[in-house]
Amino acid sequence: MEENVKNTNSSPSPLELEHVKPIAVNGEEASPKEAGGWRSVKYIIGNESFEKLASMSLISNLTVYLLTNYNLSGLFVVNTVQIWNGSSNIASIIGAFISDAYLGRFRTLLYGCIASLMGILVMTLTAGINGLRPHACKESDRPNCEHAQDWQLGVLFIGLGFLSIGAGGIRPCNIAFGADQFDSKTEKGRGQLESFFNWWYFTFTVALVIALTGVVYIQTNVSWALGFAIPTACLAFSITIFLLGRKTYICKEPQGSVFTDMVKVISAACRKRKIRIVDRTLYDPVSRVSDSESVRLVQTNRFKFLDKAAVIVDPSELNNEGFAKNDWKLCSLQQVEHLKCLLGILPVWVTGICCFIVMDQQSTFGVLQVIQTDRSIGSHFKVPPGWMNLTSMIALSFWIYIYECIYFPLMKRIKKRPTKRMSMGVRIRIGIILSILCMLVAGIVEKVRRDSALKHASFDSSMSFGLLLPQFALSGLNEAFAAVAIMEFFTLQMPESMRTVAGAVFFLSLSIANYIGSLIVNIVHKATSHAKTPWLGGRDLNHNKLDYYYYLIAFLGVLNFIYFHFFACRYLITSKDTEKGEVELNAALKGESHEQDDEEKVLDIAANR
Repeated sequence: MEENVKNTNSSPSPLELEHVKPIAVNGEEASPKEAGGWRSVKYIIGNESFEKLASMSLISNLTVYLLTNYNLSGLFVVNTVQIWNGSSNIASIIGAFISDAYLGRFRTLLYGCIASLMGILVMTLTAGINGLRPHACKESDRPNCEHAQDWQLGVLFIGLGFLSIGAGGIRPCNIAFGADQFDSKTEKGRGQLESFFNWWYFTFTVALVIALTGVVYIQTNVSWALGFAIPTACLAFSITIFLLGRKTYICKEPQGSVFTDMVKVISAACRKRKIRIVDRTLYDPVSRVSDSESVRLVQTNRFKFLDKAAVIVDPSELNNEGFAKNDWKLCSLQQVEHLKCLLGILPVWVTGICCFIVMDQQSTFGVLQVIQTDRSIGSHFKVPPGWMNLTSMIALSFWIYIYECIYFPLMKRIKKRPTKRMSMGVRIRIGIILSILCMLVAGIVEKVRRDSALKHASFDSSMSFGLLLPQFALSGLNEAFAAVAIMEFFTLQMPESMRTVAGAVFFLSLSIANYIGSLIVNIVHKATSHAKTPWLGGRDLNHNKLDYYYYLIAFLGVLNFIYFHFFACRYLITSKDTEKGEVELNAALKGESHEQDDEEKVLDIAANR
């Protein structure tokens, strides 16, 4: 059957430029020759840099702000931060769907920035207006401090809600919209695209450093109101920059969402669950685009039940042109294989969740530990707790630099032949081991900190904050090995038309990690609340056994390593393109694992942070 296929509502790849349309301005459309390229990207990078500076200034110090300005217990703060992070990542998936199916990336990105501006403006008001939060309280008197009223928490949650909505619009669209400005089918376009990724990552890193140093210092040591006003102004400036370039952008029209196709496949397969596939014709029309431009998936033998969605039971299911009359009852084989690709990454996806739970501990409980240590450097300076997150980022960047710029080139020179990179399986195993070590080190250090505080009967321990640096560094190395490798696997396992789905799945794993982390915290708190010394709870870590909680997370890491080593690693199968543009995705049921190296794994993870 050589008929042309109708629009299947599949989401286009960020790097595909079919259906490209310059944005209309004042009723006129810019010429494609005039739109796109570096002329457009400079505005997009400017918008991204100031937006990231604003958002990270809040995210990195939110735990400290809630603890010191709302007089909340450590347990409540951890739950709030983790649930908010999880909701922001869930919103990213919703934003990807809305962008692909309805609004397009330009409008989704613009509306996301506006929502974030409203959210951070509310947060600035809570810091600047005393009546929107409880009265200030000294750290030593925190157990007896005034509690925040329900309406005050309501205002706070409204601000966080707008920030989550904004994240849902920004995260899935920012890097993809920038990539839309280049024609990846030409050598010049591919070179420009690679340069764009480098500049995007560079400005992203600069924004993080500024946010985690200067702005966090102002928030902690000068004024929270001023510390929030600065990112508010930055976000307003980012929107201005973004709109200034509106006449130069190349904007793709929404082509539909792959998520909708997946629901259709499940629905059609369930409708035909009693049908036998043997000797049946499968619906697999040829795409409109030429073979050189299309990426088609070959039929695989995994998840055979889903193939029923493509079975042509009756010729009347097709119209005169050979297309399905009702795509909720008959789906193409390509739609079925797209869903199979997603299901094929789930075992490794589960592994990632446990690694991300460890990363979450340092931004919550790790910061709470720092608050109750000696943060003095000299007699006049105290290290802001939010600065500790820099340690994780520096450790991650240091390893990437050592591996990419020193180790790998050096091995090439020594061996005088192409050197294989670390496989994804090895990197994920190392990441899991580092996550276990991170929790063990954190538990040991916490016992030392608590014993020191109890010995002197003080809220703050005399232990230096420097002893907490190793656990933050191990958390960053866990991300450098496991998180980057898992994101690489998601990206390579998916066909090009599903790269946005890979990012959405990665954000979903972060979200699930946040929610499961919050669930574990509450279960542990309830189970140990009647003990002589509970593991968690209250406003003073000195009256808890946080080290036992860390050991529990380390034990979950051990289970995760066993699960990955004996089961999930068999699914580390990546895709390779044939000379005609077909993608051969081999079935994981054979348990074979041939892992493909990726020269740009750092860019993959950077594009989804």
